[in-house]
Amino acid sequence: MNPGIGERAAVGLCAELSGAAADFGASLDLDGAKLLERATPVPLAAPGIWSPNRHCRMVEAGDGWLAVNLARDEDRRAVPAWLEGPLESDTWDTVIDGCRSRAVAEMLESAILLGLPVSTVGERKEPGPTAHGMRVVRRDGGLRGVDLSALWAGPLCGALLARCGIAFDKVEAPGRPDPTAGDASLNGAKRRRTLELDSPELLDLIAAANILITSSRPLALARKGMDETALRALNPGLLWIAITAHGWHGPEAWRVGFGDDCAAAGGLVSWNGAQPNFAGDALADPLTGIAAATAALGTLAGGYAGLLDISLAGTAADAAARFGG
Repeated sequence: MNPGIGERAAVGLCAELSGAAADFGASLDLDGAKLLERATPVPLAAPGIWSPNRHCRMVEAGDGWLAVNLARDEDRRAVPAWLEGPLESDTWDTVIDGCRSRAVAEMLESAILLGLPVSTVGERKEPGPTAHGMRVVRRDGGLRGVDLSALWAGPLCGALLARCGIAFDKVEAPGRPDPTAGDASLNGAKRRRTLELDSPELLDLIAAANILITSSRPLALARKGMDETALRALNPGLLWIAITAHGWHGPEAWRVGFGDDCAAAGGLVSWNGAQPNFAGDALADPLTGIAAATAALGTLAGGYAGLLDISLAGTAADAAARFGG
């Protein structure tokens, strides 16, 4: 059977990660298809116009397609404001009817303003991770990392780096636990800690670390005293892996997004005639975790510190461009 675009991308990215691990002095034997799987409380459905978890749907607008993700209660509550009208008996019927005659640009702009995880299919054209503020540093002894990320992409990145011999602390805020923290494949090799994000104890951990992984938007972290200037002053030798939906810098930095809608944003979809379908389960998440680990190992092997800006949508765009044939 010919593998789909998601599996081709995972296999290709895993080969690159294995090469980066060898350059770093580690050995990784990875099953790309296996890394696309995750533990879920209920069985997932096959991908199609709906995502396998049934939280995200392709919705046709007047001049194109949107990927609309309503995984959170707050997203569903925002639908009337987004569509400027009352809900029908079914939320998805309201969304489908409300988008049908409107332009995708109009719908996307209003969704972004409301903080809804909505993307235009194929909107992202600039692929891959980018580096900011890189500087040469000296590292002695074993490497340590702090993983503040949640869900899938960031924890997977940390798990892959841990398999290369890097010791990680998995830190969760008391009021916002990571729902995947108990997943052994993602976090089993990490020491779990519960700390407030603005606590002196967390800053001490970051000050002593070589690597920091985050998956929050820049403004949310800045409110806790974690911005580039502050952390560079705290720890000049820190490699910060900043995983976001649409990018760390610029106007896209405050957009909300998850693995399914961001995969669609990057064009990482399959097509049924003129209809885009999801090509897997939240594909942008695991592929970003793999790509982030690869970029991190290359940066560490080169002796650099700084910020790696790695977005779900950008990784999806890169995967679609390189493995979509």
